[in-house]
Amino acid sequence: MDSHSPLFATYSRADIRVERGEGVWLLTEDGKRYLDFSGGIAVNVLGHAHPHLVDALKAQAEKLWHTSNLYEIPGQERLARRLVAATFADRAFFTNSGAEALECAVKTARRYQYTNGHPERYRIITFEGAFHGRTLATIAAGGQQKYLEGFGPKVEGFDQVPFADIEAVKAAMTDETAGFLIEPIQGEGGIRSAPVEFLRQLRKLADESDLLLIYDEVQTGVGRTGHFYAYQGSGVAPDILASAKGIGGGFPMGVCLATEAASAGMVAGTHGTTYGGNPLAMAVGNAVLDVVLQEGFLDNVQEMALLFKQGLASIADRFPDVVEGIRGEGMLVGLKMRVPNTSFIAALRAQMMLAVPAGDNVVRMLPPLVVAPEELREGLRRIEAAAESISTALGENAA
Repeated sequence: MDSHSPLFATYSRADIRVERGEGVWLLTEDGKRYLDFSGGIAVNVLGHAHPHLVDALKAQAEKLWHTSNLYEIPGQERLARRLVAATFADRAFFTNSGAEALECAVKTARRYQYTNGHPERYRIITFEGAFHGRTLATIAAGGQQKYLEGFGPKVEGFDQVPFADIEAVKAAMTDETAGFLIEPIQGEGGIRSAPVEFLRQLRKLADESDLLLIYDEVQTGVGRTGHFYAYQGSGVAPDILASAKGIGGGFPMGVCLATEAASAGMVAGTHGTTYGGNPLAMAVGNAVLDVVLQEGFLDNVQEMALLFKQGLASIADRFPDVVEGIRGEGMLVGLKMRVPNTSFIAALRAQMMLAVPAGDNVVRMLPPLVVAPEELREGLRRIEAAAESISTALGENAA
């Protein structure tokens, strides 16, 4: 981006000007064709320009875009019923983004304690390495100094402890604790999975002390791990869950899901949104579920994930000087690198392939869930070529 751009300079963008997408491929203005395993950062679950999503958006665009939540929106009711039927939840609140879904989740937890006679309980225990969004509250919840710096006093009410350390959680609990907020798999933090036993212990602590367990499934939800939501793989359900990214398949939307008990305090006037749950978003959200909840779809994601993981493990074995190990579940995969992750992403780009960096020197691979076996194999071929190019350069430098 040139220095005279009218845009805020908050992104260091790659020099790729994308014109259109087709499934797992992105095509640039200058005619280049990239294999897209960045997936819009876990957003494009059905790839680019999926016909069913395109048709749903076009049909709705010709009827109605926006009315506000002052009136009933039939698509909202339908999408909420489908999400409730497929999850632990009884209620849904639609938002425009993941950060807004998290804000709703935190407010819902605080409001639960308030309406149950504990207004002093407002603090949420969160975990090191977390990423929950870019609003003032969610950067405080994430706790990472690089996102907090320069934005004034940190928003009160979040206590951070080491990831997956139950003793640290217990030590941090006070009379002001309202609940726990955790990503079942930390995405930005380096594809770090919370052990199932740790999640069970959190659930037990919450139940014993009338606290709420909140999951941030913005990145892990809507089929990404091979389950509709990641918690379904562990069997440890939350009280509140924040979802976004994949749920719109590329259209900006999110949702806060909650049990009847957890959401009981969120009565008329306590929370709101102008755009959230608008007819356009709901049409696309329902179209995403048409595909993702189809019989056999998630089974296929798990099969493709196994193929992908096996291929990546083989590459890690062949190039241990480049790849340290493989992390993640389903199509949320991380390569823990022995070389800088940015160098590997550049090597992938030279192979006409796109991936995403993450913390802990990890490269994230987030293919669309509709990726075909031959496309996965092509991806593995390019990943191997990137690893080989770096390994060769390391050998030459050593010589």
